[in-house]
Amino acid sequence: MPTYDDARLTITQGALLSTVTVSAGLAPVRSKPRLDSEMVTQALYGETLCVYERVGEFGLAQLNRDRYVGWILLSDLARTESAPTHRVSALQSHAYARPDLKSAMRLQLPMGARLAVSKADERFVEIEGGFWVPEQHVVPVENLESDPAKTAERFIGAPYLWGGCDAKGLDCTGLTRAAFDACGVTLPRDSDMQFAWSGAPIADWKAAGALQRNDLVFWKGHVGIMLDDMTLLHANAYHMAVEAEPLSGAIQRIAKHYGEPIGARRINIYEERLRTPEWLSAA
Repeated sequence: MPTYDDARLTITQGALLSTVTVSAGLAPVRSKPRLDSEMVTQALYGETLCVYERVGEFGLAQLNRDRYVGWILLSDLARTESAPTHRVSALQSHAYARPDLKSAMRLQLPMGARLAVSKADERFVEIEGGFWVPEQHVVPVENLESDPAKTAERFIGAPYLWGGCDAKGLDCTGLTRAAFDACGVTLPRDSDMQFAWSGAPIADWKAAGALQRNDLVFWKGHVGIMLDDMTLLHANAYHMAVEAEPLSGAIQRIAKHYGEPIGARRINIYEERLRTPEWLSAA
């Protein structure tokens, strides 16, 4: 069972050096200050974070969205005074040099990236840095989805990537986080944290018809989201992709290697929007 002072959420070395924003479209966060070390998560364009130590080209950072800690390239960060006004609602978007789809592409932007929009053209919005993003791909930050499973379904076929958080590659919790983030709910980064702290347990989840759309089913080290009472959608290493399949089949297959599910949880997105999660404020 994780605790609020889990090392993944706690800075244990260094003093605060700076508060900065991710300026790369997608920035890997690694377990060690090396390019060949494990990617533990990814920070999206527009996310803010605090840097506590520098080692060469890396900074030891804590992400403000979920308090996750890891090493990130300093070149992927920049200072900004602009608060985000919009988020990317498309699976993928691009930032262009000019408000012209034939102009040079400057950034690739993932779903959920936060943007500070300064003005709008006929079909584009201008963001910090003078880049332009198609207006069809963005919504105001307060415009939220209401069905996490609908968002998750948009990722079907996306390749599996350990630590990944966007449509070019994501893991099981990268998928569930993206789905609930679009609905205004922040989930912890790892599956054991989601199981411990997100929503409420479903005591009778194994009973016929007990599960419903948007429920989360957990194994030790894995999670998927239900599309209905019998269909699981998850990013998994068996398919090496995001796939929907019968829950019963997934349970049978996964049990051979990793055991039975450990439980299921239900998240009321309307209640969660109104409060700061205890795990987030305590970290």
